[in-house]
Amino acid sequence: MGIFSKRGKNREERAAHIADQVAGGKGFYGRATRAFLGKQDFAEVQQTIGAYKSGQDVQQLLAMGAPTIPAVVLAIGDTGRLVNYDPVVDLVLQPSGTTDPITLQTVVSKLRIPRTGDQVLLVADPARPGGYLYAGDGVAP
Repeated sequence: MGIFSKRGKNREERAAHIADQVAGGKGFYGRATRAFLGKQDFAEVQQTIGAYKSGQDVQQLLAMGAPTIPAVVLAIGDTGRLVNYDPVVDLVLQPSGTTDPITLQTVVSKLRIPRTGDQVLLVADPARPGGYLYAGDGVAP
């Protein structure tokens, strides 16, 4: 194991723990990030981490067999932020069977950025009743 190992956690678990600390502004990493960044920049970091975590949640939901809902992209906007070199975008979507458009901020693959008029998939967000998470375009990468 070595002198400096972290209680048997693997690299991904440690990174997720640090990201949670930064997003919450707690622990050493969260307090240091909040102290060095301004209020607006820290809020953007929190939004970016939230977008990344929603992508992980979608992967877990799809693996468990959660049903998807088709939607049409009405508009797309760039936020100027990246997660692992993939852009974080604002999407305005029209889910099928509804009349009200919804707005999501999510990470999309830089190779498969949706365009206006494209059909994409959504998954119901278990953390927010009535909310949705972006699940991609349904084409396997």
